[in-house]
Amino acid sequence: MRSVGPSSRSTSVSSQQLLLFLLHVLVSQQHHMCHAFGPFSPGDLDKGFNLLETASKVVPQGRIVQTAKEGWKFAWKRMMAELAPQDKTGSYRRPSYTFDGKIGEGKFPDEAGRYHLYVGNPCPWCHRARLSLALRSITADEVGETILEDNPVKASRGGWIFSSAQPDPLGSKDLRELYDKLSPGFKGRCTAPLLVDLKARKIVSNESSDIVRMLDGATFGSDKERLQLYPADLANQIDETNEWVYELLNNGCYRCGFSTQQASYDKASADVRHGLRRCEEVLSVQDYLCGDVFSEADLRLLPTVLRFDGAYAPLFRAGGAHLRIRDYPALLRWLQRCWTMDGVKETIDLQDATSSYFRQLFPLNPGGLLPTPITAEDIGLKD
Repeated sequence: MRSVGPSSRSTSVSSQQLLLFLLHVLVSQQHHMCHAFGPFSPGDLDKGFNLLETASKVVPQGRIVQTAKEGWKFAWKRMMAELAPQDKTGSYRRPSYTFDGKIGEGKFPDEAGRYHLYVGNPCPWCHRARLSLALRSITADEVGETILEDNPVKASRGGWIFSSAQPDPLGSKDLRELYDKLSPGFKGRCTAPLLVDLKARKIVSNESSDIVRMLDGATFGSDKERLQLYPADLANQIDETNEWVYELLNNGCYRCGFSTQQASYDKASADVRHGLRRCEEVLSVQDYLCGDVFSEADLRLLPTVLRFDGAYAPLFRAGGAHLRIRDYPALLRWLQRCWTMDGVKETIDLQDATSSYFRQLFPLNPGGLLPTPITAEDIGLKD
């Protein structure tokens, strides 16, 4: 039983009542401060709302701190659920995708100049598709490409808009408008990568793994020799590798960053550490994940590893926040080999990609402070 005012009458104070009282104190104190000496206290020292000094005269400091923490955590969890869907355990659940077309089948013929790929630089799933274009030497005449700008403030839904430098060939202002044009009444998340048939004005797919696979099988009417990312003799091994790489690392990093309960984070973090150790073991005896050639399995791992030191470890606390790729020598050597492959460097602006996580994921970085940008040299690569 606590008294919350000058009256001697004892009153049971709930967290909600205390929060309302503290909000009243905040408003009153801010009004007084602004009228008395502007936004700062005497001597130009910002003491915030001076809440502890004011309210602790009638409410114990411990209750104030605990109530503030509970209020902030409640608001944070609601924002996280908006950002990333959660199950009852506080674990992130990646949404499913509804477009399952395939180039070369049915209404989507395998021909050059018909398809267009929409991608965003920060997104690792988009990066998969960009790597496919580069490593398969798929030209802009065969598949067009537009790089989206991540700007959730200007976007009508989701986070992707079209910039003046790279406008939409179909005239949309943002990705939501494009989805609405191509799939009227669409209610899902407006995600990228997005592969579109410009002639039919239909969405082919917005699932990165399907896009990578179909780009590997398409010829676009050309008989030129291209890198095979999914050769038949490695198909089973690639599928098995993709499964654990996705669960432990690709999605494991996101499960760390978007967890809202300690147990779910601990499980995700342990998975990331296990995934990194498993990569280290495999790559200590062979150059690539499925042997001596670069395959689709390596392509799917590469975007995650490139973003690990600059975003997933420090912001998502993936594996514990302190881990770095250089802690795994064989994995670092693999990354260096991949980085020197023709076209790979051009598929990512590393500084923009990693800083975007800090700029746009407000619930994870509410203050908006950006760390010093990471460079390729910082993670052991050479430009």
